[in-house]
Amino acid sequence: GAALARGRSLAQPAEGRFVEAKTKYGILRGLQGEGVCTFKGVPYGGPVSGPNRFKAPPPLQPWTGVRDALQLGPPALQPGRNSARGQEPAPEENCLFLNIWTPATDRKRRPVMFYNHGGGFTTGSGGAAYQDASHLARTWDIVAVATNHRLGLMGFLYLEELGGEEYATSGNQGLLDICAGLQWVRENIEGFGGDPDNVMIFGESGGGAKTSCLYAMPAAAPYFHKASIESGPGIRMMPREAAAETALLTLKQLGLEKGEWRKLLEIPAEKLLEAQAALAKTPGAGPLTMSGGRRGIGGNARPGGFGPVAGGAVLPQHPFDPQAPAISKTKPLMVGYNRDETVFFFQQQRNTEVFQLTEAGLKERLAKEFGANAELVFETYRKSRPEASPADLYIAITTARMIGTGAITIAERKCAQRGAPVYMYIFTHESEAIVPGTQHKVGAAHALEIPYKFNLVQAPGPQGGGAGMGMMQITRPESIRTARHMSEMWSTFARTGRPAAQGQPAWPAYTLETRATMEINAECRVVNDPYRLERILWEKLEP
Repeated sequence: GAALARGRSLAQPAEGRFVEAKTKYGILRGLQGEGVCTFKGVPYGGPVSGPNRFKAPPPLQPWTGVRDALQLGPPALQPGRNSARGQEPAPEENCLFLNIWTPATDRKRRPVMFYNHGGGFTTGSGGAAYQDASHLARTWDIVAVATNHRLGLMGFLYLEELGGEEYATSGNQGLLDICAGLQWVRENIEGFGGDPDNVMIFGESGGGAKTSCLYAMPAAAPYFHKASIESGPGIRMMPREAAAETALLTLKQLGLEKGEWRKLLEIPAEKLLEAQAALAKTPGAGPLTMSGGRRGIGGNARPGGFGPVAGGAVLPQHPFDPQAPAISKTKPLMVGYNRDETVFFFQQQRNTEVFQLTEAGLKERLAKEFGANAELVFETYRKSRPEASPADLYIAITTARMIGTGAITIAERKCAQRGAPVYMYIFTHESEAIVPGTQHKVGAAHALEIPYKFNLVQAPGPQGGGAGMGMMQITRPESIRTARHMSEMWSTFARTGRPAAQGQPAWPAYTLETRATMEINAECRVVNDPYRLERILWEKLEP
């Protein structure tokens, strides 16, 4: 009927048949068609509003009869978005829903790929069209799962110092939601053709940082077996002092005294979201998106921002500082980034002048950012990339500082544990698209690889690659090949703990001796210690 058609996703046929699956909580009805079954808007936790606000998610209550899982669940409350978008309903406070894509509900134990969406810790959802996992599930015979979970102030307000033991898990409720999703998978995924004993967690950008946190979390440890941290190396998270300070700033923003903090449980969620947006404007605050550089102290881990809080029972230490988490010593890891990450951020800021930098303009910027070391940074990069334009040098420098060196730090610290292999990559496949208002190619920008690892890059048609990201239809044969390689490497890692793709070079584990790194493109290649001069420079400048 019409209602069903309205709930269709990019990869869902109108003539799909219903399919049922049994869970511990009741029976779910999904859709089957074109070699894949989808279950959308599946609840995995109880209500997190009212008295449960800012607490770990309560258990899900069972239902009787058959519950429809045909439409996406509401995303988490987030700034700048209060209405429905695409196939998704409007955001809500009660947002604990997941989506499942599987070739069949046949109890055949397939590897499970559990995705953490990007958007820093404040935006995004598990239902975004550009991470639809239908093709991934169908092509490589895996089960994929994505969750919506609390974000921003609702997900990460830290109240332990105001509310005591009752709020001991606050500051990390968004991560505990994801854990509840993983626990749901452990208990139920067999009924969806998945193997609860072979679960890979992965995520991009903020989802990479969430994956870093899960990798270090005792509560998550029993529920996954390997991980991939993509373009969001979460090395350090919010210190408790900064999080406690943020809680006080939140009260002040809402006109509440310290003793009135319990009123936070009654204030309408929209009002809390307004307070979050106002705090994001305080200098140096804003959402904790990325932990930058080798030190991994995200430039935004200051009071006023919202993200996971390190220290305490939920996240006992910073995820990868001072070392890789002992709790995941035996779990294989992939980590990497896109060659031109920061093109995306400059484009978002509508900063077109970066793409037209002259050599003099570049040196001026570097002098501001590096002071006495500016000349050294310039000379090193000029020597490392003799062909690059001033704009490309600046993109390379900012990409390294924001994401690249952090990814290397994670690889080094994981490898130093000598417990399980770590595999390092750089996504180098270029988009031909031009940054609006410039002559500069988008290149291998941040988030560009998402449709590739989900194998969503197809020839023209309703499932054209990346359309959901506002990017052009990707139809080049090189792009289709890149997507095939990347999605095969990721699903093979999910299956075996070693990434591989047919016809592509073997991917060796990263070691401090070779620093083998896979460059992902239409023809992949292994490079030992890529950009070596740059790596050594950052070790000197940011030990």
